Amino acid sequence: MKLRINRRTLLRNSALGGLGLLILKNSRAAFSYEANEKLNIALIGVGGRGSWFVGAIPRVGGNVVAMCDINERKASGSFKELPKAKKYFDFRRMLDEMDKQIDAVVIATPDHTHAVASALACKMGKHIYCEKPLTHNIYEARVLQQLAAKHKVATQMGNQGTASQGFRRAVELVQAGILGEVRDVHAWNTGGGPGKRPYPSKVHDLPDYLKWDLWLGPAASRPYNSRWLSGWHGWRDFGTCQLGNWASHTMNLPFKALKLDSLWKADTPVSGESGSDVFAGVRLRAEVSGFHKATFPRREIIHYDFPARADCPPVRINWYNGGGHAPAPRGLIEKLMGRRLDWGDAGEKRWQDHAGCLLVGTKGMIHSTGHNTSFTLLPEDKFKDFQGPPSSLPRSRGHEREWLDACKEGPPAMSNFDYAGPLTQFVLLGNVATLFGDEIRFDPLAMKIVNNSEANEALRREYREGWSL
Repeated sequence: MKLRINRRTLLRNSALGGLGLLILKNSRAAFSYEANEKLNIALIGVGGRGSWFVGAIPRVGGNVVAMCDINERKASGSFKELPKAKKYFDFRRMLDEMDKQIDAVVIATPDHTHAVASALACKMGKHIYCEKPLTHNIYEARVLQQLAAKHKVATQMGNQGTASQGFRRAVELVQAGILGEVRDVHAWNTGGGPGKRPYPSKVHDLPDYLKWDLWLGPAASRPYNSRWLSGWHGWRDFGTCQLGNWASHTMNLPFKALKLDSLWKADTPVSGESGSDVFAGVRLRAEVSGFHKATFPRREIIHYDFPARADCPPVRINWYNGGGHAPAPRGLIEKLMGRRLDWGDAGEKRWQDHAGCLLVGTKGMIHSTGHNTSFTLLPEDKFKDFQGPPSSLPRSRGHEREWLDACKEGPPAMSNFDYAGPLTQFVLLGNVATLFGDEIRFDPLAMKIVNNSEANEALRREYREGWSL
């Protein structure tokens, strides 16, 4: 029988030998801060958002041994920055050839390839940091959550506000009851979607620096047209629009603080109020500027209704996207907050309120910024000099460091896939709702829309041969 000792086993055994009997009392914490060995990390996607990790991972103590991108021109700066890292176009080949040399991967590709890259890495026992949104659709989020648990890898989704002092303090205050009962939440983003646009029909010359088939990944094959790439966030085949791009940050606070994630756990008691139609899941309805199969609407208002969970009352989460200066959501939010918001026409005129979240309670409110990194208790005069309860959540050394600590058997990162999976399902349900005019009912445990078979089919996608999960 062949004995295989990987780097993770070697790191664990080295720590055990060096720490002696002390490791028996608190092995995970001791390992996290005592091990000096660097993890070997591969970066998948380094031309866009991924370029951040080219500098960030070495700064937090990771050793980048490989880099992968399908656009050689866009990634050229990143490739030059770390000349010793081996370069690839196809992450499948990279993981196959460098399997034993890679401990963990960072994935920062377009949304539609997040899941296939993460699933492959997970099955190979690699720790995973995946940018938000975790996946392109709801089915993929469930699969990654299950795979991460099965293969016992350390994971983190890249909604960086989760690591901030502001986010964790706001969660503590809400869960301590400072706001009273929270039954309404308003979250917004002015970005909107592209609206209706036809599929590109012309065939463009393929640039020699672009690996088009690899860029398509699991999506259906089609001739190259530059419009697919220039606006990929707005095409349902590839992107998730503002719900994936922004709500993964902005609606993270209510999801955590109001224990909405508990609906994805089998042991959570769910109840309705007297005389109500009790449904132990999420109900949602979308009001949109238009229903488009290929793209996302320019404007959308989505109402998510959650039942009472544990010690939390029923709550409605209202998402407003696009046309943030429109009278209805703007007037309502400004009235609740008691001040004008900066939509490019107030304050410093920098669109500082282009995204945000307002939790409305019976005793007060919390206004959080788009990334959930800072917040304000309202009314401000009521909470002047307010101190609040002692801290109860652990504080983070930084989103990437928190993940690396978890890779070295420290505590799980807060946005690990067991949490980020349900959060991703929550926000992406909104994209399903924008395809239909009627209310849809989603059962989180069964991962099923129970009242609309066509909507239920929209929870997943078909995969090209060679790109399945």
